[in-house]
Amino acid sequence: QVQLVESGGGLVQAGGSLRLSCAASGSILNINTMGWYRQAPGKQRGLVATITSGGDANYADSVKGRFTISRDNTRNTVYLQMNSLKPEDTAVYYCAASEVRLAVLPGTYDYWGQGTQVTVSS
Repeated sequence: QVQLVESGGGLVQAGGSLRLSCAASGSILNINTMGWYRQAPGKQRGLVATITSGGDANYADSVKGRFTISRDNTRNTVYLQMNSLKPEDTAVYYCAASEVRLAVLPGTYDYWGQGTQVTVSS
């Protein structure tokens, strides 16, 4: 089993920044891709960004140029730096881990964190 614990969410004004962290523990040797997903009220959970153990990153079009995903394999931690935040970024953000390289679809992730709320006020 893999445990994922997110932190760093909160309330920020539009144009501001937040950094989310996700610490992984447990049976992590087989984990390749880690990702961030988000779910707003009444909407499906959707991709934000993913990163492989080798550092290959993938972003949703809506966050390209504003968000940066990074990974510290020595600390088993993945980060999401969010800049130029918009009200439409408001959602619960979930960290996820997959044994599949370049995993994108939520169904390919085996482990999920509990989520952290990000609220962007206008």
